[in-house]
Amino acid sequence: MAARHALEAVLVDLSGTLHIEDAAVPGAQEALKRLRGASVIIRFVTNTTKESKQHLLERLRKLEFVISENEIFTSLTAARSLLEQKQVRPMLLVDDRALPDFKGIQTSDPNAVVIGLAPEHFHYQILNQAFRLLLDGAPLIAIHKARYYKRKDGLALGPGPFVTALEYATDTKATVMGKPEKTFFLEALRGTGCEAEEAVMIGDDCRDDVGGAQDVGMLGILVKTGKY
Repeated sequence: MAARHALEAVLVDLSGTLHIEDAAVPGAQEALKRLRGASVIIRFVTNTTKESKQHLLERLRKLEFVISENEIFTSLTAARSLLEQKQVRPMLLVDDRALPDFKGIQTSDPNAVVIGLAPEHFHYQILNQAFRLLLDGAPLIAIHKARYYKRKDGLALGPGPFVTALEYATDTKATVMGKPEKTFFLEALRGTGCEAEEAVMIGDDCRDDVGGAQDVGMLGILVKTGKY
């Protein structure tokens, strides 16, 4: 087995790892302080689609986590970059709190479908509208395909089942932006100057966090919190 490189960067999941909705995971603040004391670059990577980066940052700061905005990389960020590259007009199936991250993106007369976690929008009429756009050739962009996530009242369906339903109904394949996609981890590392072999990922999801990180050559650490 090839020798590992020195550890230079740590990617940390947020929901389920540092916090669950508006409650911090016990001991998470202290663990982050200890990590800050190490000579490593830290990035917080999340598949959250329920809120914009600014809303997320405000939530974390209320929970007394010391985090700066430029340390957070989200699947919403990755999705917006793809929309700008493709120059498409998306039908945004995302939570209203996530809309600020798409400010300036043209959404009238949509010719693409973007789907995240949007419980208030996951009903027949809206999903059927998305279905018809896809039948007309619109691309399907999934912010991520998580099967479920942890809420304070228990596990809840993620966007993955709804993305899969649209894929099945239209015989198409979504472009997936978030974890566990290789491009997500590589984009998160791009601004650190570190290679995958010099980084470790910490998260509560064996498939999306640990498995995704391992697929690009990173080490993965599974924590027994959140959806574990």
